[in-house]
Amino acid sequence: MALSERLNTPISTAELERRWRAVRAAMAAEKIDVLLMQNNNDHMGGYVRYFTDMPATNGYPVTVVFPRDDEMSVVCQGPFGGGEPTAQGDQTWRGVKKILTTPSYASAHYTKDYDPELAAKALEPFRNATIGYVGTYQMSFAMLDFIKRTFPKARYVDASDMIDRIKVIKSAEEMDLIKRAALMQDGAMRAAFAAVKPGMRDTEVAAVAQHYSVSHGSENGIYLCASMPLGKPSKFGNKHMQNRVIQNGDQIALLVEDSGPGGMYTELGRSCVVGVKVPQAMKDELAFCMESRKFTLDLLKPGTPSKDVWDGFNAFMRKNGRPMESRLYCHGQGYDLVERPLVRSDEPMAIEKDMNIVVHPTYIHAGYLNWLCDNYLIGGNGPGDRLHQFPEEVVEVG
Repeated sequence: MALSERLNTPISTAELERRWRAVRAAMAAEKIDVLLMQNNNDHMGGYVRYFTDMPATNGYPVTVVFPRDDEMSVVCQGPFGGGEPTAQGDQTWRGVKKILTTPSYASAHYTKDYDPELAAKALEPFRNATIGYVGTYQMSFAMLDFIKRTFPKARYVDASDMIDRIKVIKSAEEMDLIKRAALMQDGAMRAAFAAVKPGMRDTEVAAVAQHYSVSHGSENGIYLCASMPLGKPSKFGNKHMQNRVIQNGDQIALLVEDSGPGGMYTELGRSCVVGVKVPQAMKDELAFCMESRKFTLDLLKPGTPSKDVWDGFNAFMRKNGRPMESRLYCHGQGYDLVERPLVRSDEPMAIEKDMNIVVHPTYIHAGYLNWLCDNYLIGGNGPGDRLHQFPEEVVEVG
């Protein structure tokens, strides 16, 4: 099939078909007749893209109905009454037999049933069947509530975990895209640090990284940046918190966590100092940060429960007089910026071969914000080489 020239690094049709086969086999095993999913952004909206290679963006919901024995139907933004079947050999919506459209908006509450009404049309043949819903944390209450009221005789099951366990294991094609994302971020970090000078605002540094990434195939992401005087550590923040003016003697922490060509996420985090040498105490703490990361990497072997990694890391930090982790310092990535497994005490999923895992120990200690952030693919015996090539150091600029 010839794909549209408008598509940014489309996944192959063969890869999409591999995913569909794997999901349909799981559906058959679990006696699920159809899946219902909905996403509204491409930071944490990986289900829709995984099935269709088309992202949900900017708060506009995209709903996918995926039957076990038929092609998909999609509900998305568009004119009232849109309901055209996709053309044979469609260049964008592969595996989709019908696109249903409506101009609904989360900011206009009275449109809440517009998308569910169209989804119900696609689900009509399954009114007495088993419907698996996927990703209810992002699916609107209006969608699932409407569908359950419309088809009260259907059997409903949460199929999120079933899909997650398929989605988190990366194919060779997906791994190639992950590696491309990491190398793109190396370039973004180099470009941003090369541009740093006193008088810039944090947001301008982040914008340099974003421009580089977009110019090299990225579609979306987050660029966290914070400058701070050495010895006065601070957390980094999003765009709204990036108005500080950079001065000589500052540390700048920059996190580039964006999608690469093809939509796969990785993330790279480093610090630089402006107009001064890196203090020896800061170098020493970076060396410990690398040691703590290696401790984690040694635990990331297939079959290891996520809780064991989390507990082991925190015991290591406590033993060495550093702050214990209470948030998320290690997790999977794919079409979602944060994908399972979350390496925490509450994650039931274990580490498995062919996962894409990012490790970013981050803590404030000894007067500095200390951290590193890099991605690894899990092999049969544990993590392979670091995917990013950016030096593991605090960079001196200006």
